[in-house]
Amino acid sequence: MCSYCGCQSITVVGRFMAEHDEIINATGQMVRAASSGDAETVRATAQVVARLLHPHTHAEEVGLFAVMREQEEFTDHIDVLCGEHTSLDELLELVANGDFARAPEFELALRNHIDKEDNGLFPAAAMSLDGTDWERVDETTPEAQEAITDGRGHLLSREAGPGHGHAHPHDPAHDHDHSHPHEHDHSHPHDHDHP
Repeated sequence: MCSYCGCQSITVVGRFMAEHDEIINATGQMVRAASSGDAETVRATAQVVARLLHPHTHAEEVGLFAVMREQEEFTDHIDVLCGEHTSLDELLELVANGDFARAPEFELALRNHIDKEDNGLFPAAAMSLDGTDWERVDETTPEAQEAITDGRGHLLSREAGPGHGHAHPHDPAHDHDHSHPHEHDHSHPHDHDHP
């Protein structure tokens, strides 16, 4: 996880990182089911992954990515990440349709993609975007979604929630904590469920 720049304290970035954890954990369940040949569970867990992944990548692309793309230095990198979103969708569809052997490939591609965002793009955004930029990101990013779980606490899907808040750590017009980035309370530890 990125910890050196304080980007996780930015509301929308902290949200995206938390969603990354949920997507990886759901993917771990899918991979375990695929390795055991449990077709019914693979299809069910693939649906869960899709319900988490698709709103997440859409929110990134229409909000943060769109604002960052306006700066030429980020355009190519954003294009690569958007292309990976498409590739992940295609791989996940193959797994859901019965190509269970591709499940580990999907997981590896997902983890590599998330690493590029958590430890590359998000820190760059924290250092490059100003308060006005973050206001635009908040305005264009769809609302966060609430997790839906079964009776055993397992994540089933997410539905639109009441909103994601509008903290602007880089905007001096907003009250915020000016402590050193390393002093932020990281509320989204990356305790991934490893397969």
